[in-house]
Formats: sequence, C-alpha cells, structure tokens
Amino acid sequence: MGLLPGLMLLLFSAALQAEPVSVIDSRGETIRLTEPARRIVTLAPHLAENLFAAGGGSRLVGTVEYSDHPTAAREVPRIGGYNSLSLEAIVASRPDLVLAWGSGNGTAIVERLESLGIPVYVDEIRDLASISGTLAALGRLAGSAGQGAIAAERLARGFAELGPAPGSHRLRVFYQLWHDPMQTVGGSHLISAVIERCGGENLFAEVPSLVPRVSRESVLARDPEVIIASGAGKETPPWLEAWRRFPRLAAVAHNALYGLNPDLIQRPTPRLLDGARALCALLAEARARY
Repeated sequence: MGLLPGLMLLLFSAALQAEPVSVIDSRGETIRLTEPARRIVTLAPHLAENLFAAGGGSRLVGTVEYSDHPTAAREVPRIGGYNSLSLEAIVASRPDLVLAWGSGNGTAIVERLESLGIPVYVDEIRDLASISGTLAALGRLAGSAGQGAIAAERLARGFAELGPAPGSHRLRVFYQLWHDPMQTVGGSHLISAVIERCGGENLFAEVPSLVPRVSRESVLARDPEVIIASGAGKETPPWLEAWRRFPRLAAVAHNALYGLNPDLIQRPTPRLLDGARALCALLAEARARY
C-alpha cells in the first residue's frame, strides 16, 4: 500500500507530459504539439543554452557549432553553424521540434523545415524581459514547464534588482564589440539595455542599427567616460589599450578602460544576468573615479 501514492504521482506526471502544448513564437505564430517535444534541434548556441536552463536539455538531439554551455551541450551532435546549416543533418536527427533564431538563421531554412512538416519555434530576443519569456516557452515545449517558469522568474527578479544608487551620475559608455572594423551596439541591442539598467548612457544609443560600424573620430568626438571592450574571448582584447594614445579622452584620463567576457554579456541567456552584474560593478568602479 505504501507504494501506491508514489505510483499514482508517477502516472499523474506522465499524463501531464503527454498533454498537448501550444505556445506563440516571436513571429506571432502559434506552435502546437500533440505532446511535449522529445527530440529537439536548436539552430543557435543561445537556444541550446536556454533549452538546458529551461530543463529540456535531455531532449536536445542536434545543435550548432559553438554551443558550449552548459558542458553537456558540447556533447550534442552538430548540424552545422548557425549561418551554415545542413538541412540533411537536421532531418536526419528526426526532430519533432526545431528552435530557430529569427535574425540569425533567416527565413529560408525555417520555411523549408516547415514544408517538411517539422514544427519550428522562431525566437528573437529584443529586450531583457524576452529572455524570461523564452525560458518559460521552451519549458512548456520540452515538458519541463515548472523548471522553465522558475528559471524565468529568477532571471526577471535578478534584472529587476540591478541598478545604480538613486541620483548616481549617468556615465557615457562606449561598448566596443570589435576593432577592425570598429563596431559597437545600437540602442536596440540588449547590451544597450544593460548599460541603461546599470546607470550608463550608450554612446551610440540613437543609432537604429543593432551592431553599427563607427569611426574612431566619432568616438573621440563624443568623449566617452567609460570604454568597455569584449572581443572574441575571455581575455581583455589587446586593442583596448590602443585608446591610451588619446590621454585627453575622459575614459583614459580617469583610467576607465575595462574588458568584459563576451560569453556573459553577448548571449541572450540567463548568464546575461551575470554579465549585467559585472558591467554594473565596472560602472560603479568607474563612477567612483569621477
């Protein structure tokens, strides 16, 4: 008799897992599944990471190059790069759901997969709140709605707690993505939202492009009080030091040149909260120098 309650709980959980699922993706399209997906393919590194965060990592059967977090994602078979996908490899993975990155993968691969009868959830994260929405949706699609909801709520609460002390000086921030060509973030980029949340002003917030190219002269003319460079790896990029050739620049004069791990700040995943906290800490340090 002692086993009966546990058996009933298992049967009840199994019934929930088999229920139909319906979610709306970033296109406004409704994705309907007769039951949570059991074989999922992701077409971008951040989608694999978010799937794991939402509790559905065990259902991932295919992903793209550079899907390296968490560690378990590195063991998942590859189906190409996010912009060099192999349709054959995707189909061979026998997915009952594909998670696509709207602006990164393009429409052609999505339309082709859908023409083959494969459901595609298209994700496009444009603000901090959207990351929580994605986590909740992926949890539902993968049959781990509870874990997805918890991850979403934890992330939203963390972002809500960010920010400088009231009345703090809002620093002019140049965020340098790359050096040749010189690239930064426009006002619609998530990193710009993080800068604002941390009490800074994105030097190029008015630029509509997501990742605009800018000239060194335009940066010098706007005289940033802080320069943050991310580069392509965990180490501070060597080209950050090149700004020291301009000693009258406010960021140089106050020694407010910083590097930041791009994996933490440039992927729209729960780790962005860690990156945001790090960026807030850098701005707090810089603010103390003015």
